[in-house]
Amino acid sequence: MSFTFDSKQIFIDGAWRDGLSGKFVELVDPSTGEMLALVARGSAADIDAAVVAAQAALDGDWGAMTAVERGRVLAKMGEIVLTHIDELAEMEAKDVGKPLTQARNDVIAMARYFEFYGGACDKIHGDSIPFMDGFTVYTLREPHGVTGHIIPWNYPMQIIGRSVGAALAMGNAAVLKPAEEACLTALALGEIAVEAGLPAGALNIVPGIGSEAGAALTAHTGVHHISFTGSNAVGTMVQQSGGEHVIPVTLELGGKSPQIVFDDADLDAAMPFLVNGGIQNAGQTCSAASRILVQRGIYDEVVAGMVAQYKALKVGNALDDLNLGPMISKRQQEIVKGYLSIAKTDGLQMLAQGSYADGLPEGGAYILPTLFGDVSPEHRLAQEEIFGPVQVLIPFDDEADAVRIANCTDFGLVAGVWTENGGRQLRMAKKLQVGQVFINNYGAAGGVELPFGGVKGSGHGREKGFEALYGFSVTKTVAIKHG
Repeated sequence: MSFTFDSKQIFIDGAWRDGLSGKFVELVDPSTGEMLALVARGSAADIDAAVVAAQAALDGDWGAMTAVERGRVLAKMGEIVLTHIDELAEMEAKDVGKPLTQARNDVIAMARYFEFYGGACDKIHGDSIPFMDGFTVYTLREPHGVTGHIIPWNYPMQIIGRSVGAALAMGNAAVLKPAEEACLTALALGEIAVEAGLPAGALNIVPGIGSEAGAALTAHTGVHHISFTGSNAVGTMVQQSGGEHVIPVTLELGGKSPQIVFDDADLDAAMPFLVNGGIQNAGQTCSAASRILVQRGIYDEVVAGMVAQYKALKVGNALDDLNLGPMISKRQQEIVKGYLSIAKTDGLQMLAQGSYADGLPEGGAYILPTLFGDVSPEHRLAQEEIFGPVQVLIPFDDEADAVRIANCTDFGLVAGVWTENGGRQLRMAKKLQVGQVFINNYGAAGGVELPFGGVKGSGHGREKGFEALYGFSVTKTVAIKHG
């Protein structure tokens, strides 16, 4: 079966309908610069209809389902996703601009999230609490109610899986607002939900512009929890909006993540992670390893290894499945070009760049992956999230110096540490101000089971694993006096 949805429509209450604004957003293929599709421009009225449908689902068939029944539906959604792996991968590659292999991995990851959360539905337990004589006290985990999900354009399928999947597993009803730049696979999920037997209204999908549909979702008094992944500036507005009607907000924001390489590291093992951690998805990853901290004694050796890898990198059309595709848009391309211009003006040492494939379309939003060396930890390229394939090498002296440099940004999402010293591994894991630390690896292949989120400017709350389920639920304490 191929998808038959009309991208110009909205998915509410288990059915496709025209957007009430009658307006559309133009999706552009970043590989070519050509129009890919027209998508409905959801309005505040559409968001209201979606919230009403979600609440009706909670009051009806979806709310009446047992945890086991919810789990079976979510597991079925994962199975259906995998039957569409080629179609979804091509859709995502064209929409986002990521190479086909990376898009295919994202399809597999989304299926795995639904599989994981389907299996977890009936495994969220309360506790019994020892209390005074004559009392029995226990806790329950209950859904918030209607949850709002604002999803970015860089990893639509993965973030839908870890956000919407967890919310549905806990019995919430979801309203999803995908990014206006890339939302085709999000819309495809509507068809998947219907085929899997998800009750009408449990999942509603309203594409549109952030300042319209997104703002309406965060401000809606019928929404009981908001999950947002995106920029720090918008995240601040989302939290302020949620605060006005006192609902919890999960924020997964930006990063300036370091990989820290000590002089006892296994460089053969580390080298592919050092580069790929920064250039995957053209560097458009919140947890991108954009800073490489290297102990001075092995600095030249690491430079040589990374330069060799950079010179082999090829940038091309997403469907050609090279190392990197284009940026998501011309706007993002110009942002990255601006940082490269800053580097040139400030005299930073450019060590290496990749190369373009032959015959790239002039309208594509392409940019070369670029590596800079001996960069000051305080320089803008070492402090600000570029969201492009730009990495900086920063030398350090000792463990204390590495910790100082790693922690000296406003962000705190992920860090990698490369060392064979067991004591140092434990010390670094404790001292780094981040939400995830990877020792002698980076990213752990996505890690559906591993709680993910940041500290400081990288946000708060956790996605993935059981921690996400706790975040999408409320603890209720029941105290029974029976004498």
